[in-house]
Amino acid sequence: MKRLRSKMTTEELSESLGVTKQTVNRWIRQQKWNTEKMNGVKGGRARWIHLDARVKKHIMSLPAVRNRQAVYQLAEAPSFYGEPTSPPLLTQIVDALEIMTPAEQVRLHVLLAREGVQGFMTRLGIAESDA
Repeated sequence: MKRLRSKMTTEELSESLGVTKQTVNRWIRQQKWNTEKMNGVKGGRARWIHLDARVKKHIMSLPAVRNRQAVYQLAEAPSFYGEPTSPPLLTQIVDALEIMTPAEQVRLHVLLAREGVQGFMTRLGIAESDA
């Protein structure tokens, strides 16, 4: 089973659980899972599934998942004593990077290498103004 991210497509989730896309779509309808449209996909039917606590609870209730040895991947990352936990912003940034295509990640890397963090912040319109 692949590691579950905070947002996955129907296809990614179905592959990681070993079920069909139709099964995942049925769960989305029946369980009323949170989803969002995926931009740039023809037909507008592709969606991101938010893997929140309700979704993970449902996945853990599946007999096929419960019996797998890799169930630990559904759990939160273990906390280590004396090691600070990641701030929420870092988690959001990692989530954004995970949903980027490899080509988008390369373009972001090139932008950061060329303009640095300050240039990146300026392009986003969130750079500090000189006071």
